[in-house]
Amino acid sequence: MNKIANKQVICDVLLEEAKNDKDIVVLCSDSRGSASLTEFANTHPDQFVEVGVAEQNLVSISAGLASCGKKPFAASPACFLSMRSAEQIKVDVAYSNTNVKLLGISGGISYGALGMTHHSTNDIAVMASIPNMRVYIPSDRFQTEKLIRALLKDEKPAFIRVGRNPVEDVYSEGNVPFEMDKATILQQGNDITLIACGELVIEAKRAGEKLKEKGINARVIDMYCIKPMDREAVVKAAKETKGIITIEEHTRFGGMGSMVSQIVAAQVPNTRVVNLALPDSPVITGKSKEVFKYYGLDSDGIVKSVLEMMKNGQ
Repeated sequence: MNKIANKQVICDVLLEEAKNDKDIVVLCSDSRGSASLTEFANTHPDQFVEVGVAEQNLVSISAGLASCGKKPFAASPACFLSMRSAEQIKVDVAYSNTNVKLLGISGGISYGALGMTHHSTNDIAVMASIPNMRVYIPSDRFQTEKLIRALLKDEKPAFIRVGRNPVEDVYSEGNVPFEMDKATILQQGNDITLIACGELVIEAKRAGEKLKEKGINARVIDMYCIKPMDREAVVKAAKETKGIITIEEHTRFGGMGSMVSQIVAAQVPNTRVVNLALPDSPVITGKSKEVFKYYGLDSDGIVKSVLEMMKNGQ
């Protein structure tokens, strides 16, 4: 089992790149420990800014630094970064189109027992609705590294959500197919399509393997790029398979599933789309895997949903 969290990978990449690029600046809101940024702060103190528990200032200061030619990465718990700082993100970062990379750490339900106040289950909807803001949710440590290195090469705003704890590997070292803003096909199939993002990609991948044992060939897609979404991959799946099931660690409103549904409804309206997501109510208390299982977001729950869809004539 992998023991390296995606947030640690982000720190490792920034540590390496900051040695030769003094414009890279990391900012955090009293969260250097939980963001795994302590080593960066100690190694590059002149390229680190501690803002304190002031997420709105975190974002605005980052935008100011970007306007001066710096490359700021602003880290804060995803729940607070996406909600408390929404106006600053909209105006100072997105509207001004500044080169700020927003790192939403401990995303989704990874805060566990802390509950709804600390869960970020509507951040996709909030961030994706802002013009000029891109949204990414990498599925494992290998894809996270590829994504951060790619983002270091552009000068556009982005929101990146990662979980709190290490997640199981979807890919392997040396075998990480990655193209910026293009979904990754993990398994080909023409019966049904599974589209997942973040920590639930591994569950979708497992579900695809279980379905194959039942004689069902599922296409499994890692949609790490929520916005801009790979519309071509979605339309192709809708045309070539009998239905689509989306799986995400987010409310069912305004998330990845909603975006997939909009694309399919507009271009392939006869294809059915089922969205597996968190409910429109406070999530139960438990560890991530326990919560995923409870709401049918684990591999067994996904398989069950596929079988129900196919039973109903899809």
